Amino acid sequence: MSGSDQQQDLALIKELELILDSCTLELTPVDEVWPELYIGNVAVAQNRKTLNKIGITHVLNAAHSKQGSVGNQSFYGTTCVYFGIPAEDSDSFDLSQYFRPAADFIHKALKSKEGKVLVHCIMGVSRSVTLVLAYLMLKQRLSLKDALRQIAQKRAIYPNQNFLSLLLKLDRRLTLRRRLCFLL
Repeated sequence: MSGSDQQQDLALIKELELILDSCTLELTPVDEVWPELYIGNVAVAQNRKTLNKIGITHVLNAAHSKQGSVGNQSFYGTTCVYFGIPAEDSDSFDLSQYFRPAADFIHKALKSKEGKVLVHCIMGVSRSVTLVLAYLMLKQRLSLKDALRQIAQKRAIYPNQNFLSLLLKLDRRLTLRRRLCFLL
């Protein structure tokens, strides 16, 4: 990537961060950010009573195998389908390798009869949010900015700059693909 491309990316990330900074919501344990799609923290994910009350049928753990994040199919038994992603909330972790599997899991769950999905990490502000943004971009055909605005209306979120950069690359690829498909 050239120096000017990096500068352009930084400018775009700053623009995305302005959208995030415009959110005035308080961080809550769980929020519905799209019909039947929830983002929450680890405490909600580990509270079977709360999950049952909300009607959660599928759990995507974006902090699988991290300290303090219990999660596997045996923990949920037959009440929820579980999918774990061992993501690091860091400036070097490549979460994009999980964009498609996470989006497929969420999409299939929401298409199932009465499917409700909880996507969580530890706090529910970065890893889980990034995977939900990727879902909205890949399966609901939203642009990154539109997806960010959609979620920021419902939940206090703040994906790290690395994740925003990965989402920006995805947004460019999807935009290019849509333009090519439109031309063909």
